[in-house]
Amino acid sequence: MEDTPRYGAPLRGERVILRPLDPARIPEIASAIATDERAAPWWGTDPETVTRWLSDPETAVFAIEAGDTLVGAIAYQEELDPDYRHASIDLTVFAPYSGRGLGPDALRTLARHLFTERGHHRIHIDPAATNADAIRAYEKVGFKPVGILRRYERGPDGVWRDGLLMDLLAEELLGG
Repeated sequence: MEDTPRYGAPLRGERVILRPLDPARIPEIASAIATDERAAPWWGTDPETVTRWLSDPETAVFAIEAGDTLVGAIAYQEELDPDYRHASIDLTVFAPYSGRGLGPDALRTLARHLFTERGHHRIHIDPAATNADAIRAYEKVGFKPVGILRRYERGPDGVWRDGLLMDLLAEELLGG
């Protein structure tokens, strides 16, 4: 992906810092995701699978930190074709830190960056349709359901599951 920042300045939210992922931290974060009770049902328990996602050159990944504590990871991909330009986001917040508003803060922070610095007008996110906690967090930021993606992704258990396509427009987050 053209000019996706792999390194650079951290993005600061109200309660979190999104730090561009240093490749040296990939094993630490992959292990944390694969062993996390809330993340594993969605991401799987195989650190190698998670490592592939974290290492994808088409994806810009950030470690989410609250203070000095690693609390999750957030990433984006971009479609740069001017007629379809948009970004998509993936997020995981580790179990001990979920339900504290850190995920919505990370989403707002990254969305603001994608709208104001990367020039996008729309962002989408596509949680499993049964991931009620994630859907609630995305709705808090302003993401709206667009539709069900039937048999959208194969879960770690090998079963195809539906996804919920949600999107957010720049003016919904930034106003105007």
